[in-house]
Amino acid sequence: MSPDSAVDDAILDVEQQLSVLFNRSRAVWKEAAEQVHPELQPAGYKLFGTIVRLGETNAHALAQLFDMDKSAVSRQVRVLEEFGLVESLPDATDGRARVLVPTAAGLEKALAVRESNKSRLRGALSTRSADDLRLFAEILSEISAA
Repeated sequence: MSPDSAVDDAILDVEQQLSVLFNRSRAVWKEAAEQVHPELQPAGYKLFGTIVRLGETNAHALAQLFDMDKSAVSRQVRVLEEFGLVESLPDATDGRARVLVPTAAGLEKALAVRESNKSRLRGALSTRSADDLRLFAEILSEISAA
């Protein structure tokens, strides 16, 4: 087997494992969404998680980030507001614009889900060294940027 062939085979293995990971991620997002609110959809959870991670953003930025139609983002944001997870506030730098921020209740729920996910990952990765995990994070970052 040539070195190029070995690399191609290894890349196919990575592709297969990424497919498995993405499928599992969808299931985890669904579970996490239900933990946050029983009626929250996974798409809403992804937006909510991003709002929490960023601390403040707007619907336009979310639509660009997720390559979603702005009306779809607006519908999900309305649901997040109805569930008391985020609120829309006037933008301090542009009074015509609105920013989305997580509510205190939303942050509390996000933290609970984050702890649950962290515990799951710790269980799966606890035998790996910190250096291995940093390398893994770097590889994931390279794949995300590709």
